[in-house]
Amino acid sequence: MKLYDLELSGNCYKVRLLAALAGIELEIIPVDFLDGEHKRAPLIDKNPWGEIPILEDGELILRDAQAILIYLANKHAGAQWWPEDAALQAQVAQWLFTAANEIQHGPNAARLVDKFGYTLNKADTLAMSARILGLLESHLNQHEWLALNRPTLAECAVFPYVALAHEGGIQLSDYPAIGRWIKRIKALPGFIPMPAI
Repeated sequence: MKLYDLELSGNCYKVRLLAALAGIELEIIPVDFLDGEHKRAPLIDKNPWGEIPILEDGELILRDAQAILIYLANKHAGAQWWPEDAALQAQVAQWLFTAANEIQHGPNAARLVDKFGYTLNKADTLAMSARILGLLESHLNQHEWLALNRPTLAECAVFPYVALAHEGGIQLSDYPAIGRWIKRIKALPGFIPMPAI
């Protein structure tokens, strides 16, 4: 399997993190993002959205980090990461959607402004960050993990941009339960870092 990847992308890191934690072998293909390689053939033919990560497994080509996480876990990682029961899947999936929405538009968007110079409304990104981090802190005050009382795809999806929040000017010192959760993830067997984590 090939993963078309950018080292600084939290969405690409989600996939690399799951692969490392679950022992899934991936061939990492670095993409020259600054040169727009993802917007030209052959990558634009693989993903017309012009985004990475892209997973290629034989004839199958997948875009979107959350979809790739589900596929890899379902095919290669077993029920530890993506359970078979529909109710349990839904408990994990709600966090994948949180990662793709509130976290994407909160801590990730703040990072895009500060680290990469995107022209987004920084005040809006900080307001969204405060809301989602507050909800996450409240949840983690009552639970060690996001779902099912164990590490799941939820951790892989939510962790990167929360742990990178400082690159968007968001300090996590006000969120001690999140800090403890980050430490638990870093202590998992097979954990790999990315720059700034």
